[in-house]
Amino acid sequence: MCGIVGWVDYTRDLSGQRAVAAAMTDTMACRGPDDEGLWLDRRVALGHRRLAIIDPQGSRQPMRVEVDGRTVAVLTFCGELYNFAELRGALEAHGHVFRTRGDTEVVLRAYLQWGERLADRMVGMFALAVWDVAREELLLVRDRMGVKPLYYLPTPGGVLFGSEPKAILANPAAAARVTAEGLCEVLDMVKTPEHAVFSGMYEVRPGHLVRVRRGGITKRPFWSLEARPHADDLPTTVATVRGLLQEAVAGQLVADVPVCTLLSGGLDSSAVTALAGRALAAAGDGPVRSFSVDFAGAEDVFRADAVRGDADRPYARQVAAHVGSRHTEVLLDSGRLGAPDLRAKVLAATDLPPAYWGDMWPSLYLLFQAVRQHCTVALSGESADELFGGYRWFRNPNAVGADTFPWLTAGSARYFGGLSLLDRGLVDKLDIPGYRAARYAEAVAEVPELPGEDPQERRMRRITYLNLTRFLQTLLDRKDRMSMAVGLEARVPFCDHRLVEYVFNVPWSMKSFDGREKSLLRAAVADLLPRSVVERVKTPYPATLDPAYEAALRTRLAAVLADRDAPVRPLLDLRRAAGLLRRDVGDRSRPYDRGGLEMALWLDDWLRAYDVTLDL
Repeated sequence: MCGIVGWVDYTRDLSGQRAVAAAMTDTMACRGPDDEGLWLDRRVALGHRRLAIIDPQGSRQPMRVEVDGRTVAVLTFCGELYNFAELRGALEAHGHVFRTRGDTEVVLRAYLQWGERLADRMVGMFALAVWDVAREELLLVRDRMGVKPLYYLPTPGGVLFGSEPKAILANPAAAARVTAEGLCEVLDMVKTPEHAVFSGMYEVRPGHLVRVRRGGITKRPFWSLEARPHADDLPTTVATVRGLLQEAVAGQLVADVPVCTLLSGGLDSSAVTALAGRALAAAGDGPVRSFSVDFAGAEDVFRADAVRGDADRPYARQVAAHVGSRHTEVLLDSGRLGAPDLRAKVLAATDLPPAYWGDMWPSLYLLFQAVRQHCTVALSGESADELFGGYRWFRNPNAVGADTFPWLTAGSARYFGGLSLLDRGLVDKLDIPGYRAARYAEAVAEVPELPGEDPQERRMRRITYLNLTRFLQTLLDRKDRMSMAVGLEARVPFCDHRLVEYVFNVPWSMKSFDGREKSLLRAAVADLLPRSVVERVKTPYPATLDPAYEAALRTRLAAVLADRDAPVRPLLDLRRAAGLLRRDVGDRSRPYDRGGLEMALWLDDWLRAYDVTLDL
């Protein structure tokens, strides 16, 4: 896992721009604490920061390959190629000779053999850039599900690119400017593919490649979700899901550094932990190491609500005992979540105000920081809910039938709101409902359809597609930024594209055959887990219930309101914000929109730290 950066300019000589290239690369230091490298030529500068996972002593980057003493291609690569051993064998059969043991050289030589078609053969999570020396062309490629980030900004002479926006913004040719459309993207719980918030900047769309030539920039998909008939009966489908997930987990355990799982006690992470335990035991490498998270004292104050029916910790303990994992409970101090230094680290990792429930970001940071003291790779359960239908809105007729994103309908939207403290005039000017409607129409137009498909099945395919391409991306971003901020690689077996392709086309009637959420996944892993976990209703990642956290946020808001130079002040409804401060901490006599309070503070931090210019 790593951070990659680059700069291509066909109008100037970049070979003397080492200082700028180094500044761009330095922004990725957290993503790659183990090594760094630069490679410059007349038209290109490539940078790399490395987190060594496979072949730690070799595979330095940017990596070059030479033919007859001349450099023909240079690669900077982020991610993991899970089928690199298989591809290496195929390339050796074509006559390629390898000097390293890792997957990086496999990617580079795959480019020499197959060109941009290398993407079709890659299984894994990745973002990569290859500079073809003879053609003076750059190829950018991002994995199918968008697990690894990759941004680019076209310039008059070429392009800037990086794993995160901060790498691009470190170049004098880039500026932190944001239009009304970009601010809408920040404020709404919809991640539009390719949109990068900052003006002129784009994110390489998942499953796409971008080619940069003297004549301009072109892009095309190499993979997308397709609608296909599903012919397997239920027992065969259950067995196939089990086999695909088992293969994905086993493949993602490969590393030359310590590996663990993130265990919440829910179905998804428990299944990954159980399968990882079995795979390691079969290889003689067990037991699996697992980590769970909670807040100190949370068991004493936990109260069930419409979202969380029970606490995670007892279930995580049951799974750990059942599978025999070497388990560690990470207990967080709620009072630490609002600390300015921690919030600054979170913001520096995200480059944007966190999209929702701001305490989840610093708590994830602290969890990963604790995990990183023991392991360098962690397997996680993201994508299972989106793929198998785990969220409540999959079973809410009003959400399913609504002409908008299902998580933004009544009953769910309150968990993602962040507008309550913003100036009404600004909110009206931004027209977020109109922006959301336009993005929804774009998304729906992409959904693949199966001729003759039942209308209800077609509707559920649409809901699944929206979750996989719009909602999941926010979770993958959060996981990537918080893990890489502390040098931890997070892997996501449920994002294996072969599993995704198969389950996407399983009819909804089969996915929910017993009337519950994630019926298909439950059936596929039921023999691995305690019955209590198999039957458990989904519970989301824990949020703090400590009123001290709310008090800390209010103290910060009071400071912002008292500072006439606070950049967020012109965006706020000052009277409404002052009214919130007059209420007692913990007062629930009126609806408490923590999302609005969080967003106001994150916006202020962001505008200050990034010196953002708003073009509204």
